[in-house]
Amino acid sequence: MTHILRLDDTWALDGISRDRVNLANSEAASQLQALLTRTGRGAEYTGWLDLPVATTQDMLARIEATAADLRNRSEIVVVCGVGGSYLGARAGIEFLNSARSAGVTPEILFVGNSLSPWHLSRTIEKLVDRPFSVIAISKSGTTLETALAFHVLRDELRRRYGPEGARERIVAVTERVRGNLRSLADEDGFAAFDMPVDVGGRYSVLTPVGLLPFAVAGFDIRAILEGAARQRSAVTETRYEDNDALRYAAARRLLNAEGRQVELFADFEPFLHTLGEWWKQLFGESEGKERKGLLPASLDYTTDLHSLGQFVQEGTPCHFETVVDVPAPVDVTFTCGASSPDGLAYLDGRTVGAMNRQAMLGTIMAHHDGGVPILRISLPDVTESTFGAAVYFFEAACAVSGYMLGINPFDQPGVEAYKHNMFALLGKPGTEAEGVALRTRLGEQVD
Repeated sequence: MTHILRLDDTWALDGISRDRVNLANSEAASQLQALLTRTGRGAEYTGWLDLPVATTQDMLARIEATAADLRNRSEIVVVCGVGGSYLGARAGIEFLNSARSAGVTPEILFVGNSLSPWHLSRTIEKLVDRPFSVIAISKSGTTLETALAFHVLRDELRRRYGPEGARERIVAVTERVRGNLRSLADEDGFAAFDMPVDVGGRYSVLTPVGLLPFAVAGFDIRAILEGAARQRSAVTETRYEDNDALRYAAARRLLNAEGRQVELFADFEPFLHTLGEWWKQLFGESEGKERKGLLPASLDYTTDLHSLGQFVQEGTPCHFETVVDVPAPVDVTFTCGASSPDGLAYLDGRTVGAMNRQAMLGTIMAHHDGGVPILRISLPDVTESTFGAAVYFFEAACAVSGYMLGINPFDQPGVEAYKHNMFALLGKPGTEAEGVALRTRLGEQVD
């Protein structure tokens, strides 16, 4: 079977015996069966496994129709969401936008992913005198960052277009029957798509959470799902020796057992940056529990070779790199003439893309020579199909890797700790006593 994504572990596992590698790959295959048969931990949140083949034609048609309506009404569409409610959508849009000309409308903006007053203010300024719509994405509707931003934008829509006009410019993606955002949708009458109850936020890219923003941005959501379906077949039907997603999961565990505690997602193209951000949440939230897991971090090369490259090369040997390799969708030919005074004549006639590739290969060899294991994952092109395949590849590898680690890769109990303290400090009803105790600990009055 043809793999859409390919793994090269030549520069990562050369110091580990073949017997250990085979054993780890076999274990990954066993954990894949636990995943597919829904016998592993957190099985109630494995609905993402079948999204590429289970999403109905009616759902796709409704998403496409809603997206077309928003596109017709808007120069800007603002997506309100945080974490899994926006990272996958943003990653896909930035990835796919790299293959087309600038100036495509509507422009997609993202808010509700921080409590920065500066970011929210600047976004509102961009909306002045420009027709806009809002997609609000939140499972419960109570996530503070998203709820605040949506409240502000909903008020602005009502001020500008009135209640009826605002209703036509808001779409929610939320829980089916309960939650603040669902209640608002029912009360105001704006359109809403359901978040599947068996799919967690960081695994939700192939639900309306990601598909609706992709469609609004003008991308082919059917091709995204088709690519994910082909990768699903590669994951579920290929023997473990040739199954690149399983081999990636196994390699991560082997390198972790060798003392590597940090995985660096390294890209050589800026349009992969937010894919790395989504990848960090996927693996960090899935594996970082019970005092286990690799710390996922990301680097943008060649830029970060001039800042963190020294540490990667010669610093504390706590890390390995996963280099994501994809050909740029555009290129530039460099010309300077044979007598260029700046010493660049040897590059005359070469493309910048070819130079970037040599920089990648040179970096892989240098870091490997410095003792850093290097995994390389290759994407064939920048298309909807490849993006869908990448999403499924990393989701499957993450779930299998989590099972190999002996944890539930589908919950995130630690995320609630900061929220509990934040709400108490803000004086949310029912938390007053805790708020006083926290202020005492801080030794200061919190406004």
